[in-house]
Amino acid sequence: MIEAEKSAALLARAAAVIPGAVNSPVRAWKAVGGATLFIARGDGPAVIDADGNRFIDYVGSYGPAILGHAHPEVVAAVAEEAARGFGYGAPTELEVALAERIAAAVPMARKVRLVSSGTEAGMTAIRLARAATGRPRIVKFDGCYHGHSDSLLVRAGSGAMTLGVPDSAGVPEALAALTRVARYNSLDAVERYFRAEPREIAAVIVEPVAANMGVAAPAPGFLKDLGDLAHRHGALLICDEVITGFRLGYGTAHEMFGAAPDLIMLGKVIGGGMPIGAVAGRADLMDLLAPVGPVYQAGTLSGNPVAVRAGLKTLEILARPGTYERLDEMSARLGDGIAEELRGTNLNGCVNRVGSLVTAFLGVETVRDADEARRADTEMFARFFHAMLERGIYLPPSQFEAMFVSLAHREVEIDRTVEAARESLASLARN
Repeated sequence: MIEAEKSAALLARAAAVIPGAVNSPVRAWKAVGGATLFIARGDGPAVIDADGNRFIDYVGSYGPAILGHAHPEVVAAVAEEAARGFGYGAPTELEVALAERIAAAVPMARKVRLVSSGTEAGMTAIRLARAATGRPRIVKFDGCYHGHSDSLLVRAGSGAMTLGVPDSAGVPEALAALTRVARYNSLDAVERYFRAEPREIAAVIVEPVAANMGVAAPAPGFLKDLGDLAHRHGALLICDEVITGFRLGYGTAHEMFGAAPDLIMLGKVIGGGMPIGAVAGRADLMDLLAPVGPVYQAGTLSGNPVAVRAGLKTLEILARPGTYERLDEMSARLGDGIAEELRGTNLNGCVNRVGSLVTAFLGVETVRDADEARRADTEMFARFFHAMLERGIYLPPSQFEAMFVSLAHREVEIDRTVEAARESLASLARN
């Protein structure tokens, strides 16, 4: 058993003053059970909890920690910038430099607006699409998460043409009804929506690689055909690259799959672990934003200099030769290793990997969309999670989250993880 007295005490303190004792729901471990650990610090590929237990980390702050934790070059850059000040409510040269770097790496990102989170990026992208088209409705995909703004916090009802249903209390049904939900990797429902409401749909929004139902890759041609379909009907395509931007390569995932979005959302990696988000796209669309155009968006901490400096240093490191080749090598070693161990048991399951995004699904043979993901054995995954934790491996506490591999993970950490998976899966198989 893991000694976690200090985490337990912190959890009790937190419960008295923080709803559910956490500031983001998945941290409560409701999907896997048990008492969440409080992390004291990170060190390269590892995190250390309040009791001093060290774990090889595949949460990676849910994506931003692509270099590993506390990378010395990023720490030095942040410390230098913080010594100058934390923010001014005025433009800085750093904001321009980050926008220029993004625009240079992403051909369609002619202009960039920095915000403070992926949720803000999604909210702004939808507002821009509605303003540009004069249309109210959007289409999203079941299992794709784009932040917790009202328009996007919606799931599918029963039947392809069912109106959106609020996925949270407090979301008005009238607002949820403006969102249509389709199956990821299928154009059928999207085509039906456009036929039924040809002048109502402003945009289709999609994760180029789904990573919030667990990892699911786009089918060949799906993203390109999706963009063609939207554009044929006068709607926009929005690619949510908050997770995939600069994660799968130096740039964005949509380029790898032949998509042509009008707007993209960025976050996570571009802030190097600090809070950040961005909307980018065609100049004519981006110029609809205030103060140039009529679409209002603002943020006291948008373009925060400390966050931007962390992002600039992170992107500088990622641009070095061989970086993504090394990241993909380690990710393949992990994904292939776990898949091989899974095949050596009597357990049903599969491992999905796209670049440094990995999910081991238990109880299902394939996962291509949210319906297939929901068939996974979440109780078995919970047992796997705790078995791995006992062996020093810190996984995301949900079957439906991606594991994030970082550049700090070396062969020794990957091989220890695969060995822990072998022992954990064997234990599950015996029971």
